[in-house]
Amino acid sequence: MTLRREAETSTGQHIPVLLNEIVAALEPKDGETYVDGTFGAGGYARAVLEAADCKVIGIDRDPDAIKRAKVFAAEFPGRFQVLDGCFGDMATLLSDNDINSVDGIVLDIGVSSFQIDEAGRGFSFREEGPLDMRMAQSGESAADVVNTYDETDIANIIYTFGEERKSRRIASAIVKKRVDEPFETTKQLADLVESVLGRAPRKKGKKQVHPATRTFQALRIYVNDELGELRRGLAGAETCLAEGGRLVVVAFHSLEDRIVKRFMAERGGRTSAGSRHLPGPADVGPPPSFHLKVKGAVKPGEAELDVNVRARSARLRAATRTDADAWGAVDA
Repeated sequence: MTLRREAETSTGQHIPVLLNEIVAALEPKDGETYVDGTFGAGGYARAVLEAADCKVIGIDRDPDAIKRAKVFAAEFPGRFQVLDGCFGDMATLLSDNDINSVDGIVLDIGVSSFQIDEAGRGFSFREEGPLDMRMAQSGESAADVVNTYDETDIANIIYTFGEERKSRRIASAIVKKRVDEPFETTKQLADLVESVLGRAPRKKGKKQVHPATRTFQALRIYVNDELGELRRGLAGAETCLAEGGRLVVVAFHSLEDRIVKRFMAERGGRTSAGSRHLPGPADVGPPPSFHLKVKGAVKPGEAELDVNVRARSARLRAATRTDADAWGAVDA
């Protein structure tokens, strides 16, 4: 489940995935204001600030990212501001800070390298740590879910958010195991899932995927309401962007990308308006609120994949805000 928003150089510097493509799609201009809705390590914010004499507002719900952002702000006095909160609440966060509209928004959906690499955050099973996974470091943890939810709910979470076909077997094993010993660490859960699923034979030239990958992904997405956050963030971006403003989103797995793709297709006027062969008028929706900058998704090139295998699943989609009214909430 090591989906990461940044690569890491030999010096420990975190470099965002698809950085050049994101800057090109965002088209930074002097005097404009942009939102980096998933600040993380600040890689995108830095690139935008260095590309033009503009302002960037960083948003993050992770207290550790907020600390990094406050240090980062000293490098760009008067040009960078950090807001503590969820990017899904960007409309309220910006309004509360007297910001009525912005010229661009970038959202990089997924777990940051800092979150994955710190064992104490409990996002990864590479090193043993508490079974936590909370981006905001508050609220219900992954341990709470596996130790208190009933078997059916656990199975549904693993199936829905991890697309794990053997979710019922895993949930059954979790419920039986926790009777004797509650789950407290990432290793406990990873070992349990591996005991249920086993390991697939290693294929030559291919990286072996840990059998607990989908289960960990599912719990992380559920605990942080990542898909709900994405839907709220897309609707918020539609509200906050000025006419001509650019929305750039990078997703790392099919559940996220499917939401982004559908949102941009619908609000970009790319969905079907009905068949001319059927009786009755075509179902005409509201005017498109976006113009799609790129048809389809932009994927990492071979050069980036050579130095950053983590980028292999990244998909970038971009759109430009029209003058039409916002459509409102994004359907689940």
